[in-house]
Amino acid sequence: MITRIARRQLNMATHHQLHRAGVPTATISGRSRRGGPWQRLLPRVYLLQTGPPDTRQHALAAVLYAARPDTDPLSGATAALTGGAALALLGIRDAPPEPLDVLVRAPRSIAPAGTVRPATTSRWPATITLSGVPSTRPVRAATDFAARTDDPDLVRSVLANVVQGGWCHPDDLHAELRAGRIRGRPAVREAAAELLAGVRSIAEGRARDALTGTDLPAPLWNARLYAPDRAFLASPDAYWPEAGVALEVDSAEYHYTRDSWQATLRRRLRLEAHGVLVASTTPGILRDGTSEVVAALRALLALGTARPTPPRVTVRGHTQLELPLGPGPGRYAPKALDTV
Repeated sequence: MITRIARRQLNMATHHQLHRAGVPTATISGRSRRGGPWQRLLPRVYLLQTGPPDTRQHALAAVLYAARPDTDPLSGATAALTGGAALALLGIRDAPPEPLDVLVRAPRSIAPAGTVRPATTSRWPATITLSGVPSTRPVRAATDFAARTDDPDLVRSVLANVVQGGWCHPDDLHAELRAGRIRGRPAVREAAAELLAGVRSIAEGRARDALTGTDLPAPLWNARLYAPDRAFLASPDAYWPEAGVALEVDSAEYHYTRDSWQATLRRRLRLEAHGVLVASTTPGILRDGTSEVVAALRALLALGTARPTPPRVTVRGHTQLELPLGPGPGRYAPKALDTV
């Protein structure tokens, strides 16, 4: 029976499971002493091996600790991993694997232990299994992460990466943030506004910050541009359709190989061949100051607006949603854009 439990639970078991399998308490204590064949990872949670636990085992140990003893901990019915740890299991960029945030189904509550941060909730979500660990869905994990993280840049980055990776839609995330009653937190509010506007990375968020305080018109973020023959051209970070001007924020992290850099140049050449004026910058330049970027954009917008021939591109399939900025629930409506 112990073998079956270990196989199901990444080579781990709870005190309750071991005792029910006929293992005396004294035996459990003896085997989990220093140098023994087992390890006590958390109160009442044991790793049935001598080697160190991996990330998945740490995550599942948190759920085993938080789950109600008389239920199947893998069911996700009484405890589930959430927050950054759940997002890290998905491989979402910048999501921290610790602390281990675990939802506990109300009315039960348990004390924190080690890096485990339990949170009792009556708003129980649908759960999924990630790498053998009962977890909340990405949209709820992202919301719980934002609720318990004070670093605004980290909140901004992780939420953007969840949406950029296709794990949830921006308005679904907005609805979940609203249901969790954390939309009013400044970092969450700003990140949600950016995602609904089309911003998909922290670098784009900084670019949006730089443009917000200027007299430049608001661009479309991550709009998809097509040639007259409907061939896809590119999806620039920001685009001004009236002037045919694009802003590209190129990070060395994504463009340092020769192939990546050449792909970036080819994308830029495609845009320029169809009349789009392209301004380029980097996250580092945006961090150091934005005056040069703003000046370049202002010049290109003036040039683009004065041209007798508009660029030969079409913006299709881009929806920009307005986030209600005032107090109260508010409403927002999609504005479908199909601009030639």
